[in-house]
Amino acid sequence: MKDRIDLLKSSFEEKLLSAGGKDDLEAIRIEYLGKKGHVASLMAGLRDAADKKTAGMLINIFKNEVEGAITKRQEELRQAELEAKIRSAKKYNPSLRFERELGSYHPITLATREVEEAFRTMGFTIEDYSEVVTDYECFESLNIPKHHPARDMQDTYYLDNGQLLKTQTSAAQNAIMKKYGAPLRAIFPGRCFRNESTDACHENTFFQMEGMMIDEDISISNLIYFMKTMLSEVFKRDIKVRLRPGFFPFVEPGFELDISCLICGGEGCPSCKGEGWLELCPCGMIHPNVLREGGIDTDKYTGFAFGLGLTRLAMMKYGIKDIRDFNSGDLKALSQFKSI
Repeated sequence: MKDRIDLLKSSFEEKLLSAGGKDDLEAIRIEYLGKKGHVASLMAGLRDAADKKTAGMLINIFKNEVEGAITKRQEELRQAELEAKIRSAKKYNPSLRFERELGSYHPITLATREVEEAFRTMGFTIEDYSEVVTDYECFESLNIPKHHPARDMQDTYYLDNGQLLKTQTSAAQNAIMKKYGAPLRAIFPGRCFRNESTDACHENTFFQMEGMMIDEDISISNLIYFMKTMLSEVFKRDIKVRLRPGFFPFVEPGFELDISCLICGGEGCPSCKGEGWLELCPCGMIHPNVLREGGIDTDKYTGFAFGLGLTRLAMMKYGIKDIRDFNSGDLKALSQFKSI
């Protein structure tokens, strides 16, 4: 048996060295390791049990050597093929010039960063929060119990598991309160979702920035000051704003903070629906029920909250007349902004 194996091994080594490619290797593999190959024939020729034990060990050693040698030869051929491709490829010429097209930041990203920086200089912490939240986070913790009619104000996307896509950045209020306690200054930007019909100033996907300040003796005057300061920093000039009463279950009293339309100068256009004012920021004093739910002592602390529309702020800052341009993927329009 050993002599037969030695002859096969010698023949195998010669054929392996002459193999010029994958097809040759596959043919050799079948010849020696296939169902009707040399290794199988060696095993089939054994009759005596004692012979099977001794010869079987030699045959298995030969089989392993064949497999290992084929694998090694495959790698050698692969490496040789790769080196041949490298040699035949065009050489690198460092003198050749090429133009690299730079990307650009999205206008909402630019507006968000400016607002974040303005609030950061006023001592606010910047937080992030999930886009998929629970009913408790988005509604119940904000003084909107189940079956409350205020839920009809927000056309919500519900998921099969009972969670939902957050309709407002206010969904993070409870978690932020429990994380930091009071006193507290924090903003948390994020993407929101509502099942709305789209037009020049409404989208089903938009960006907001929630802000809260909780401390002793906080009032509406503090809210107006911080919002005016932030807007002046972003627009680099004094901005005309107004407060009008608004109902939001998580604030009391509640307001709508409007900004004079900077696209039309207050004269009226599609973006402001001809009114000269654009709703920018629902806001107000945080409802005591919301503070208590967040673990805040309402006998000692009060606070304000606002939900700044970053998408609309970007429209005002850059003179974009149609909100749908932001999600259009129109690179010609979006590439007008600052390069990365």
